[in-house]
Amino acid sequence: MNKTLSKQTKLVNTLASSDRNDEILLITRVKQNDIEAFEQLYRLHSARVYALCLRLSGNRAIAEEYSQEAFIRAWQKIRLFRGESSFSSWLYRLTTNVVLSQLRKKQLLQTSIDDVSKSQNPTTNQLDTGKIMDMEQAIRKLPDGARTIFVLHDIEGYQHNEISEMTGLAIGTSKTQLHRARKLLKGWL
Repeated sequence: MNKTLSKQTKLVNTLASSDRNDEILLITRVKQNDIEAFEQLYRLHSARVYALCLRLSGNRAIAEEYSQEAFIRAWQKIRLFRGESSFSSWLYRLTTNVVLSQLRKKQLLQTSIDDVSKSQNPTTNQLDTGKIMDMEQAIRKLPDGARTIFVLHDIEGYQHNEISEMTGLAIGTSKTQLHRARKLLKGWL
C-alpha cells in the first residue's frame, strides 16, 4: 500500500511540476508580448479571478468589470512578476488590489452621509430574517469594509498583516471588521 501511495504522490508531484513549468513558459511568452499565451493564462485563471471579484464587490456586473480591469493590469504589469511565488498568488493579489482601489474610488464618489451610514449599518428591515440565506447572499449583505476583510481573511486566506498592507488599514481595524462580519453572518444564518 505504501508503494502505491508513493507512486501516486510522485505522479501528482510530476504533474504539478509539469503544470508549473508550462505556466512559466506561458509567462515568459507573455513577457515577450505573446497575446495567445496571455489568452491561455486568462482561460486558466478567469473563473477564480471573477469569483474573487464577485465576493469582494457583491455584484455580478461590477465583478465582470473588475475582472477585466484585473487582467488588463496583469498584462501591463506581468514584467514585474519575478516568480518568487506562484503566478496565481501574484494574480489574485493584483486582483484584490484592483478591486480595493475601485471600491475606494467608489466610496470617494459617495457624497451623501445618509447613503454611507445606510451601507454600513443594515437595518432589520433590509434583512430577510424569516428566510435562511445561503452564504453567498449573506456575504453580499455585509457592509463593504466588513465584506472585504471577511473575503480576504476567511475565504482567500490572507493574514491580517497582509490585509493591512493591501488595504492600508491598521491590523486592529482589520481584526475588528472581521469580527463584525462574522457576528453579522452568525446572526443572519
